[in-house]
Amino acid sequence: MKGSTALRVKELLREKGWTTKILAEKTGMSESYLTHIKNGTRRWNEDSLRKLAGAFEISPIELFTEQRKRTDHIDDNVSLPEQSDVELKVQIVPVVGDIPSNPSPYNNQLMQVTTGYKDVFIPVLNSSDSSMFALAIDHNLMAPTFAKGDRLIVSPEVWARSGDIAAVEYGNDNPVKTIARVAYNEDFIVLESVNHKTAPVALIRGKDHFRIIGKVIQRIQSLV
Repeated sequence: MKGSTALRVKELLREKGWTTKILAEKTGMSESYLTHIKNGTRRWNEDSLRKLAGAFEISPIELFTEQRKRTDHIDDNVSLPEQSDVELKVQIVPVVGDIPSNPSPYNNQLMQVTTGYKDVFIPVLNSSDSSMFALAIDHNLMAPTFAKGDRLIVSPEVWARSGDIAAVEYGNDNPVKTIARVAYNEDFIVLESVNHKTAPVALIRGKDHFRIIGKVIQRIQSLV
């Protein structure tokens, strides 16, 4: 397994002072399977992810070794139940250094390679959009809304409503791709910078080129 698809089982066992045998008793999984998961020699599945999260009393996203979502304001006493009727879906999303013009599994991976993020992925929970991508922010030009090191999860399948932040393309002669807050009215589409430091762009409906590439549905912050 590469990058952010590896799990922190070995680290969490040390923190708890548990052996693999104890973890096997708590999860109902075999010691041999857990040893493979711990060493990264066998891939986990959704059921094992849920059981591990329940045993360690953490959210599933916190099991991953990289790009874990901040939980600064989550009550430390909250724990996951051993059994749950909620179906957990995990999708591995490619990280890209620029916004793909036409997101698709192939185009996103091509953008990965050309922008220097080959084999870098992020786990995203409960989404089935196969064209989803994670935009790497390598500057502070969008601060304080977004900061250097953030990953913005963009879903082309989710409709961006007025007031939402989205990846967009606009401009007639030399189209620009950017992240902006979108506002619709009867005659205009207004694009506002997320840092509020530059003037909004007003586009005339039906005259100026504009399209939504995908809505920003999640921000994953760097823990470094």
